[in-house]
Amino acid sequence: MNLLKKRLLVGVSVTPGIGLEAAVIDYDAHAILKYSKRPLEFNVNQTEVEDLDIFKDTLQDLLDELEVPKGSEIALNLPSMFIKVADYPASMEQYELESVIEDELAQNFLFKDSDACYAMSILPSMSMQFNRVIFSAYPRSAVVEIVLYIKEMGYKVASIETSLNSVLNALFYTGRVNAENDINWLLVTIGNKSVKIASMMGNAYVDIFEENISIGDVLGDAENYATVVKAIEPILKNIPAKYLCVVSKSDIISAELLASKITYSAPIIYQEANIFNKEPLLETGLSVDEITAKQISLDIIGAAISRDFYPRAAAHLSLFNKTLGELYLSEQPISITVGGHTIELNDQNLIKIFVIFAIFMISIAVIILFLMLPNIGKQKTEINLLNEKINEIKAFLEENKNISAEMFDEGIEIRTGVTRNKTIYSYYTIVGTEIPKKLWLTHLKLSDKVTIDGQADNIESIYSFFRNIKDYNPEANLKLQKLGLASKSSSIENTDDFDTATVLSSIDADFYEFRISNEAEIQQSDIENNKQEQDSSNIGTSQKKKQTSKMNSDLPDLEPIKE
Repeated sequence: MNLLKKRLLVGVSVTPGIGLEAAVIDYDAHAILKYSKRPLEFNVNQTEVEDLDIFKDTLQDLLDELEVPKGSEIALNLPSMFIKVADYPASMEQYELESVIEDELAQNFLFKDSDACYAMSILPSMSMQFNRVIFSAYPRSAVVEIVLYIKEMGYKVASIETSLNSVLNALFYTGRVNAENDINWLLVTIGNKSVKIASMMGNAYVDIFEENISIGDVLGDAENYATVVKAIEPILKNIPAKYLCVVSKSDIISAELLASKITYSAPIIYQEANIFNKEPLLETGLSVDEITAKQISLDIIGAAISRDFYPRAAAHLSLFNKTLGELYLSEQPISITVGGHTIELNDQNLIKIFVIFAIFMISIAVIILFLMLPNIGKQKTEINLLNEKINEIKAFLEENKNISAEMFDEGIEIRTGVTRNKTIYSYYTIVGTEIPKKLWLTHLKLSDKVTIDGQADNIESIYSFFRNIKDYNPEANLKLQKLGLASKSSSIENTDDFDTATVLSSIDADFYEFRISNEAEIQQSDIENNKQEQDSSNIGTSQKKKQTSKMNSDLPDLEPIKE
């Protein structure tokens, strides 16, 4: 998405011997997309731009040539004026450390005409008592003026790097040196006025040494090289390392030739950063010719990759920081701190935050929808059932819309109900009032069809109860479908060869059971179906039916009941 593309970063470098450089680099492709340079006078003795007005005009020409849009970010590289590594007590708070560094810089002759703005970084240290700190400084007035120029031109300052750090980062990025953490090595950079030696452990600074030298075209090659060798060899012999890297930024000294003249106990590699360079440091676009490609400096590469390379950098030493005061603070976007990380609320990050938030909310909505799908289906079913009931009620109301309360007569309705259910009411009456003593009911069904089951301790009570029901409703066609002895025990031998005396003695009978009904003769299992399983009921009922049949045959003859 174009909205998520990083804001264009343009590297700009004040490079002695070249002038003012500008470049745009594709970090992942290791390719220089755009590059241009212009001559610019630089005061080597004062280590500063000779004329800042010319600097402004030259920079604008470069950015116009590269078609850099307004609002783009600029990472500026300046020649190193002051860089130092020192140890300070570990007990010092941050503000105490800053105060000590400011006092030290104030006493340095380089900053007698202007306060220093500085960048510092705490390095890895083996000591528990001291913190090792690297800091780089530049005149504050010059930096403020440059930042104001860039702001007036319509661009934004991303960082202000210094030469030694930019060169080191470019060497790492281009793979010219080995940056493994457990390897100690030395970097020697040759300029026209000084030699800097950086002792490194992987990509971290250990110490920095600097020696002024006096070389020039008026001197012969032998004298120039001898001057450089004499300046660096006393330092090198006291610093053992796995290898030595020589980088020459001077058009007077060839790094290759100098490496052959240095005596050192470890391998020596070299990198030309001057007119002696034979091949480009990175691939370039078609707009850059071959000769120009070889002249592209390490300084401009280090500046152009600063934003992306920062997590791997030896030390982040941008001079564009709070030491500039209100100017820096006014240029910073609003930021928030989340989980210990500070997020700048610039346009790019705001878009990212919005997209992340939108994705998060959509994900939550999808999860909730997924969890609710079963309930949604269930609720839809319930809604459909309710709609069906509503439609039925609506249909009923439509059919009976002409019926009113005036048409309803309570007396008629009661008489109609009594007439329709007269038989049932009659049975309830006789059952409630005509039950003889020592007779009880076990099952009662009163409707169009009647079934009454019960038990008694004598035959006479059963016949009396049956006669009363028959007399109460002679038309009901009721019959005494079942009459026999009941037992307390369900353990009866399955045999057909027994008489009443045998039954009475074997089942310990002491009361009778009966059924009065006008339905087709039904089984006991139909009544007990809701109390026990069908199979076991059928077995018990079959046995009782056989027993009852035998008992009925042995009962004394009774007078027939007249209907």
